[in-house]
Amino acid sequence: MTYKVALPDLVSNSYFPAIAAVELGYFKEEGIDAEIELIFPVPESFAALRDGRCDFVAGSAHAPLWAFPRWEGSKVLCALSQGMYWFLVLRHDIDVKKGNVNGLKGLRLGAAPGVDVGLRQLLIAAGIDAEAENITIGLPPGGIPEGKSFGVVAAQALIDGEIDGFWANGMGAEVAITSGIAKCIIDVRRGDGPPAAFNFTQPALVTTQKLVDEQPDVAAGAVRAIVKTLNALKADASLATKVAEGLFPEKETGLIATLIERDQPYYDANISTDLVNGMNAFASNAGLLEGGPVAYDDIITSQFRDLWNG
Repeated sequence: MTYKVALPDLVSNSYFPAIAAVELGYFKEEGIDAEIELIFPVPESFAALRDGRCDFVAGSAHAPLWAFPRWEGSKVLCALSQGMYWFLVLRHDIDVKKGNVNGLKGLRLGAAPGVDVGLRQLLIAAGIDAEAENITIGLPPGGIPEGKSFGVVAAQALIDGEIDGFWANGMGAEVAITSGIAKCIIDVRRGDGPPAAFNFTQPALVTTQKLVDEQPDVAAGAVRAIVKTLNALKADASLATKVAEGLFPEKETGLIATLIERDQPYYDANISTDLVNGMNAFASNAGLLEGGPVAYDDIITSQFRDLWNG
């Protein structure tokens, strides 16, 4: 049997450890024949998991809520890295200083469905009313062509002057920054914006309760594969280039090792109680979670916690 690992963004560092776990053979080492498939946007990837069209999703830890109310029927296996991982970049000639979330009035900001929730809640946590400030948040004009990754399309929309900035993964941000058209304004992981935003969500590997119950060895093997991958990428970021060749466009292939090296301090498969508490509050405030907080053990596969540290 071939197990399908869905990702909402392929050309990205956000979910890259899952891609690398397949391409470097760590799933195979665990006896799991796995393949990667792009399913965009985030809510659709989790709908695919719910409907049996894939077996795992490498996505946001909060995002199962779009398809699994109160996470029921899903299980978060492990983290792919720590902290909310999207960046806000603006066109370089816009006079807003790094870390200043109060300078966005009247701007057009691109964000993918599902991912936009992180930016909206960050602004609310910072005391900013996006509607009152005439800040528009949504897809770039024309949307995202099938098979294209959001960050790459958003960077081109910025170049074309169709948006003033965008909220996206590190690869999309880096493409815009290294092209000389943008500057980074918000990097939550490294201290920008309200501190609570760090624990809004994090990249994670998610599966179904059904798979955990019926194939616990496969679920455990997937966790071990991710942990091996995180350790390998922490030891040698240049492995990322090998993985990206043939999968990523040329420019993004040339950038990925730099981004992975930058992310190495956050490569930890653990899921903390602080993250779950922060994620519960974030999801409730965003209208994704009703009925109060969900218990840690109802979200996370606690039986695999001893595997997170290898």
